[in-house]
Amino acid sequence: MIIDNQVAVVTGAASGIGRALATLLAERGCHLALVDRDEGGLLETLAGLPPSGKTFSIHVVDLEDRQAIRDLPVEVLKAHKTVHLLINNAGVAMGGSFEQVTEADFDWVMNINFRAVVDSTRAFLPVLRGNTTPCRIVNVSSLYGLVSPPGQSAYSASKFAVRGFSNSLRHELMRTHIGVTVVHPGGIATSIAKNAKSAQGLDPAEVARHKKEINKLLKMPAQKAAQIIVRGIEGDKGRVIVGNDALFLSIVERLMPVNYWPLVERLVRGRRRPAR
Repeated sequence: MIIDNQVAVVTGAASGIGRALATLLAERGCHLALVDRDEGGLLETLAGLPPSGKTFSIHVVDLEDRQAIRDLPVEVLKAHKTVHLLINNAGVAMGGSFEQVTEADFDWVMNINFRAVVDSTRAFLPVLRGNTTPCRIVNVSSLYGLVSPPGQSAYSASKFAVRGFSNSLRHELMRTHIGVTVVHPGGIATSIAKNAKSAQGLDPAEVARHKKEINKLLKMPAQKAAQIIVRGIEGDKGRVIVGNDALFLSIVERLMPVNYWPLVERLVRGRRRPAR
């Protein structure tokens, strides 16, 4: 897909991978509609975009609000005549075992990470169909849409759902001008772990320790992740795996689809062991 002079909608654009994608797409000549519930973060993203003579708009939307998502294409089309690229990137994290996570918190994760992807796709698909040039839907899943660690039942379920939805949608649209890409980022240095919610009743000290351990594994800069994703978009890739950790674990899961987790735990413990 040629992205120069195309209109891209990016959700979760106030920070992290979303902000990095917005910056890179602007550098590549895209017009941008930036979506997030964090207006301050959107304004910071907007202020950091390179001057290019393109049209940039921001849209403050809470992705739990289904009607707001339904209304979003109308608002985007007020600033842009059409849309060629939809990047469903926004997401939240939730720590805790299935029994620890409340029904409300589980639904919150599923609503933002999965249902909002479906709703956004449903809202913008007619706009994409109205184009005659190649268009693309890009749905950001996760490493945890490839493997399923304990303590991540809600998050992993939502990201596996994104993966399955994206793959099926790609097959449905394969004879059209609309492509579908599913993205599986590994350990990207964003604030998602820091901002993750934790199940009620967990020891705050244990939660803080766990977040610290997770953050040690988040090494790839968001800018590099964005470069990999944009290359995948330009190359019309159906799946983009971001990071050697995600690639390695995807291979391990295929080789040991049931019993891979004990091996992963041993490898992680080995990486944490101090050098002698």
